[in-house]
Amino acid sequence: MHLHVTCALIEREGRVLCTRRSASMSLPLKWEFPGGKIMEGESPEGCLRRELLEELGVKVEVGRALPLVTHRYPEYAITLYPFLCRIGPSAKITLNEHDRAAWVLPDDLADIDWAGADVGVMKNYLAHAACPRKHGGESRGTLLAEEDP
Repeated sequence: MHLHVTCALIEREGRVLCTRRSASMSLPLKWEFPGGKIMEGESPEGCLRRELLEELGVKVEVGRALPLVTHRYPEYAITLYPFLCRIGPSAKITLNEHDRAAWVLPDDLADIDWAGADVGVMKNYLAHAACPRKHGGESRGTLLAEEDP
């Protein structure tokens, strides 16, 4: 089986939103960029808008696409379609599937326990995205600025 899935790298104030899969989901307690499976006849951008409204309760502005990432898990393969995205500064995130969300500094993304496919997305984001280090002199000790669930 090969799944086609979108994911959002939502940027706000120099940080990127990461979500942690709940204990009841496949790949439990692994971190990922939010998104979901592309339905038949659905565009990746349309899928991302739908999934983020369902999973996080937010409307998203879909921006530039990043390189696709294909990863093979023991039971299936997955191709991720990542996009740079934005939400409004006052958007309130509601966790409908995940158990945690965090706004993470780009420099700290590599320190997270990612789901396998999201590792490639994270590396591509750091290599290809226009993600200047906006956080100035903050220490690496400030890993997670958690969103209230």
